[in-house]
Amino acid sequence: MVIVDLTVFIFGLVFGSFFNVCIYRLPLGMSVAFPPSHCPACDHALSPLDLVPVASYLVLRGKCRYCGGRISLWYPLVELLTGIIFLLIYRRYGLSISSLYYIILASFLIIISYIDIDHGIIPDRLVLAGLAAGVAIQLLTAPRPLADAALGFLAGGLPLLGLAVVSNGGMGGGDIKLAAMFGWYLGWKLTLLALFAGFLSGGVYGIALVLAGRRKLKGGTIPFGPFLALGAMTALLFGQEILVWYTGVFWG
Repeated sequence: MVIVDLTVFIFGLVFGSFFNVCIYRLPLGMSVAFPPSHCPACDHALSPLDLVPVASYLVLRGKCRYCGGRISLWYPLVELLTGIIFLLIYRRYGLSISSLYYIILASFLIIISYIDIDHGIIPDRLVLAGLAAGVAIQLLTAPRPLADAALGFLAGGLPLLGLAVVSNGGMGGGDIKLAAMFGWYLGWKLTLLALFAGFLSGGVYGIALVLAGRRKLKGGTIPFGPFLALGAMTALLFGQEILVWYTGVFWG
């Protein structure tokens, strides 16, 4: 079991390294394959030893081997986060189609979240690619009932669309599409839970910023995609237990 867990974790670290490439290059309109990985400061091509997830950052003490420029801490954090999430999904769903299904969802959520943090955008092509992957796996293997997936899609997109209309643009189009996308994967019950968790975490973060004096009550915007993604991951990993608890407490 330990060997399998370690394998899944390392698998996640490797994919996290690739996600870093996507996060950096996709918003700039660059290819994720060419040119090969290079230092953004000195443009020197990186060797395989420079690209070992997490370990290279630690060995090089967060600096480029060739120019000494600082390497962002985001890189190892993305790798570690991906490894941990892959491991949690495997431990939750085992070696199954469901694990593959949700690992794909988590992968898109990670990439989209970091791009939203860095650039304040949620690229349509990433959301559409995530939805296309989910539809393809659903039609081929049916990890959940098709009707539930379709209702999840509506449960994710329609409430945020309504909020955008009522608030006159207070909710971004990218957030609406993201919620609809992960709704397809989660089904309607877990999607509603994901939205609740996303709004709760986003609200707590916003209030904390106001109390800390880092944001005015009506000033500026906060990227909401990461909070929606956090809500989706909460529902994905712990949703069934939360729903059982909720049903027991309020419907006894």
